Amino acid sequence: MRITIDATSLLLRSAGIKSYTHHWLKALRQTGDAEIRAFPFITTTGDLHHDRSMLPLWSTYPRLAALYAVNYLGPVVLDACIGGADIFHCSNQVRHAPRRARLTATIHDLTCWKMPELHTPANVRADRNFAERVLQKADGIIAVSEATRQDAIEELGIAEERIVAIHSGVNEEFFHVPVDDVLAVKDFYGLDKPYVLYIGTIEPRKNIDRLLAAWLQLPADVLEEHELVIAGPLGWAPETGKRLEAGLPGLRRLGYVEEAALAPLTAGALVFAYPSLYEGFGFPVAQAMAAGVPVLTSNISALPEITGDAAELVDPLSVSEITAGLKRLLTSPTMRESLAIEAKDRAQRYRWSRTAERSITFFQKVAGR
Repeated sequence: MRITIDATSLLLRSAGIKSYTHHWLKALRQTGDAEIRAFPFITTTGDLHHDRSMLPLWSTYPRLAALYAVNYLGPVVLDACIGGADIFHCSNQVRHAPRRARLTATIHDLTCWKMPELHTPANVRADRNFAERVLQKADGIIAVSEATRQDAIEELGIAEERIVAIHSGVNEEFFHVPVDDVLAVKDFYGLDKPYVLYIGTIEPRKNIDRLLAAWLQLPADVLEEHELVIAGPLGWAPETGKRLEAGLPGLRRLGYVEEAALAPLTAGALVFAYPSLYEGFGFPVAQAMAAGVPVLTSNISALPEITGDAAELVDPLSVSEITAGLKRLLTSPTMRESLAIEAKDRAQRYRWSRTAERSITFFQKVAGR
């Protein structure tokens, strides 16, 4: 069986989808159960970087040219680029479906349908076009959680038998973080106090304004003893960005953090806080769990499915609940230890090898094998 994965996100500035594609592609190739190719003509990926292409510029531009040729010249060119593939797994970067290969895709979340006001108009248009061009025509679809699967059935009218939930994975580095790496990252960023960590793009869906408000409502002695560390690039939340730049008591803004530093930065946190308004899976939460860090996150969307009982779940719309949850975790070493143990155990189900094995089974079914 020959499977071609659309990996154009590896050539672009991207976060979650790029991580998914990079690690999933690597895990699929390691199964040895199918011939795995990557469009457009990506045979090696290099190290993961979110802010730039993972290939040198001289390799990136010709591959982007191939993408543009497919988009403007149509399925004939796509068929030539994926020649002989039994299945083409498409992303929202490709505007046409192949004529010969079976068509599949992954749905990461439905926020552009459920919360369009939290996205840019361009994001909303791109996702709706992807649904029309690909999702409605696909022979099979992967959803990254059961919650996302149900959202897709409800919002897009996708037949239940055409879509399967396969959880995303967590990079191995998060499961085994050397103490020396944690100490080095703390020293690099000057993190002398125990810290509560948020990692992610600064965008409205991540609910950072309420997290900041909740932080300021903590008792003075708790604020004095801890820091709130916000790591991630500025997306489309300029007012939140201004608040972060202005500074608040006990707040540290790190900006974009290189991929190699994410696991030790996460493992060094006392608590991981992620009160997002919606997640299709929640990579940062699963990563914190794998690193053995107690998590505070939202009681909605896919997050309760991913965390189970191994996290402090709060209403993300309630500043007082977020504050109370943070206070419980920051003042109770016993609670933190218990949640950390449960979280690390639950995170074992989010291994990329497991994701890849289930994905191969999905592809075999789509191909009729």
